[in-house]
Formats: sequence, C-alpha cells, structure tokens
Amino acid sequence: MESTPTISAAEFAARRRRLLDQLDPNAIAILAAAELKVRNRDAEYPFRQDSDFLYLTGFNEPSALAVFIPGREEGEFVLFCLDKDPLAERWTGIRAGIEGAMTVYGADQAFLLSELNRKLPELMSGRDAIHYRMGHSRKFDQQVMSWLNTLRGRARTGLVPPNKLVGLDVLIHDLRLFKSAEELAMMQHAADTAAQAHTRAMQVCAPGKFEFELEAELLREFRCKGMEPAYTSIVGGGENACILHYVENRGVLQAGDLVLIDAGGEHYGYASDITRTFPVSGQFSAPQRQLYQLVLDAQHAAIAAVKPGNNWDDPHQAALRVLVTGLVALGILQGEVEALMQDPVAAEGEAQTEAAYKQFFMHKTGHWLGLDVHDVGDYKRDGAWRTLEPGMVLTVEPGLYISPADNVAEQWWNIGIRIEDDVVVTEEGCRVLTAGVVKEIAAIEALMAA
Repeated sequence: MESTPTISAAEFAARRRRLLDQLDPNAIAILAAAELKVRNRDAEYPFRQDSDFLYLTGFNEPSALAVFIPGREEGEFVLFCLDKDPLAERWTGIRAGIEGAMTVYGADQAFLLSELNRKLPELMSGRDAIHYRMGHSRKFDQQVMSWLNTLRGRARTGLVPPNKLVGLDVLIHDLRLFKSAEELAMMQHAADTAAQAHTRAMQVCAPGKFEFELEAELLREFRCKGMEPAYTSIVGGGENACILHYVENRGVLQAGDLVLIDAGGEHYGYASDITRTFPVSGQFSAPQRQLYQLVLDAQHAAIAAVKPGNNWDDPHQAALRVLVTGLVALGILQGEVEALMQDPVAAEGEAQTEAAYKQFFMHKTGHWLGLDVHDVGDYKRDGAWRTLEPGMVLTVEPGLYISPADNVAEQWWNIGIRIEDDVVVTEEGCRVLTAGVVKEIAAIEALMAA
C-alpha cells in the first residue's frame, strides 16, 4: 500500500510546547485518555482515543494519563500508562510501557498506572492551579477531588495542595482549531479516500439495490486504505433523504428517487465529511434538477464566502440568500426574500415562530472539522461570530428537504438534497479538500452512465 501521511514526533512536541506556554507558570494540567467501552456482554467497541489526548501525545492506548507541568526540572511532560505484560499483550496487543512512552512518544518521565494515586498528588503539590476538563467525566472529577483530599490530608508532611481549578478545554481547543501543514495532509488523505468512496457508490447505484449495499461500498474503500468511518454513514433514498440523521440504511432504492449519502473516513483520527445526492436511475427528473441546482448554487456562494476576514456566519448567509430566493422563484415560498430570511418577531405574550424557510432548510451551513467530525473551537467570541483565519477547516453543506406538506406542490415531495464539502481557509481565500468527487449535474449523470 502507498505511504500515507502521519504526524511527526516534532509536531506533537510543538503542540505540547504551545500548551505549556499558555498555562499559568505554576500550574499543572492533567488529561485522561479514553477508556475501553463495552458493546455487549464482554465484547468491546474498537478503541478510539480521546481526541484532545491524541492531539497532544499521539499515544493510542486506553486508561493512560498525561500530565503537563511548566518549568519542572525533571520534565514537563509526564505520562502514566499500563505496564508491559506479555500475557495481556498476547490477547490484546503490544503496549508501549514506560520505556516506549519516553522513547517513542516523547514523555520526559513515565510511570505505571499502578503508581498514579501515589505519584500524582506529589506532582500536584506546590502548584497554584490544576487545569483539567471539568465536567467532562464525573469519574475523573471525583478522582481529581480525591487527589486534592490526599494532599490536604498530608499537609503536615509539607505537601501543599493547589487552590484553583481551571478549565483546560478552551486552551486545547483553540490550538486544535488551526490546522498545521501536517494536519492538512492527513485531512487531504481522508478527503481523497472519502471522495473515492462516494464515486464508487455513484458508479454501482441502481434501482432495486438496498441502501446498505451502497454503504458496503463506502466501507470497503475506507478499509482498503486502512481507515475507519469517521461517523455512522447516512444512505437515504427517496423520503429517507429528508431525515437528516437517518442511519438505518435498510431501504430499497427506487427508480425515480434521489439518494443522499453523507459519509466520511477517518485517517489516524482526522476526519473527512462529504455529502452527495444523486438520482438512483442516473438521470435527474425536472423537479429534482431544479432543486439540486439551487442547492449547488447555494453551496458555490457559501464557498466563495469562505475567506480570511469574513466571519463564521457569512457562508451560511450567502447560502441562505440563494436558497430563499430560489424557493420564492419556484413558488415553494411566498413573500419578500429579506423578510423570509428573518425569524418573525413574536408579539408580546406569543410564542416565537421560526422563519418559513426552516421547514425546508433547518440546519446551519457547516461546522468545524478536524480530529472530531463536529470539531472543537468557538463559533462566537464575545458575542460576535468568529472571524475566519487561515488554517481553519470547516464543512460547507447547504440542503433542502421537502416532505409531503399541504402547502407544497406534490412534485417536490420526498426530495432531500444536501451537498457537502470540506474547505480549508487559506491566505488567499479557501481550498476545497473534497473536490475529488463530482457534484455538477452533468458530471454526475456522465459518471453514472459510464
């Protein structure tokens, strides 16, 4: 198999350095790895490392703990992990152990998990503040409190407990929002693979196939590149395409319907996220063509608005204006475009009602993308939409979903369309990572006819 991009040890070290530089000088930060999760009885889900932990360490074993201590002479990055155990490793795989934690993963010091409750209070002693993800896990909240109580109980021995608890999420998540060149290479690989998967689904689609047969084609492409699905794939034909998070994928694909596929792959944690909508029979009907082109025009407008200096909401507003204008032109909405784009003002004592377009387009036009499909990072700062900057990666995914309704002509019923691409903000504007799968009407029909 061809070589694939990875994150270098130097990049992980640089990330830790940026975090350490932002911590209070006399603080300590504690971050827990993910735990194994039981699927049923004694069978476990495939392990997926906590994204924050993966971002800072690259360490892909469960139950570990990373500690960051600015200015500590013995080392600023300490890792607690499971011991090497030949018997356990024969069953569940090779462990790094404390030696591997240092030589492979760059820890300055490493200790066994069995030493955690003895050693960690000592590391916390004399520090003014503990930075950790408060409220993320009740179990871990209780563990932090137990370490603090241990310190308080040993005050006569000279140990001094921290006097502040500070959230860690914001610091890590702001670092994660801006992708490096290595991260963008990872995401481009995930995007290219997902594009191939969507292309394959279009090529094999035919009336009479089950939705899960197309899902199987997606999974095959991901696994052949050593990747996992980044999330549960959505394959919805006909009326199922109007269910935004439809994941049953058990329906039969009918001639004359559209099928909507929302699926992405994950490359060493980094996600892609693509949606394409296409005709089961290979040819759009006239109503489908009109609505599809409208959504595509909205997406083009939104992508054009992804550039430095614009804010997070600008692409959404650009897409929304195109969609509302088009829905009015088609007679699906009635009224003035400017008024239709706004939520109606509720009279005193009356409940707030939603804008009429939300019957057909009920979600925002995108989200951050990275180590999580719905990635971390603030969308607003100080009450204002965040300004787009180079290195940010977001999805652009306008859609229309028209279920049977009294106020809509029957020709539009059960048409669900979403078109989604992954876009990175650049110095000059933006770059579409997922351009490897077609989305223009003529290109889709030509691909499916080949």
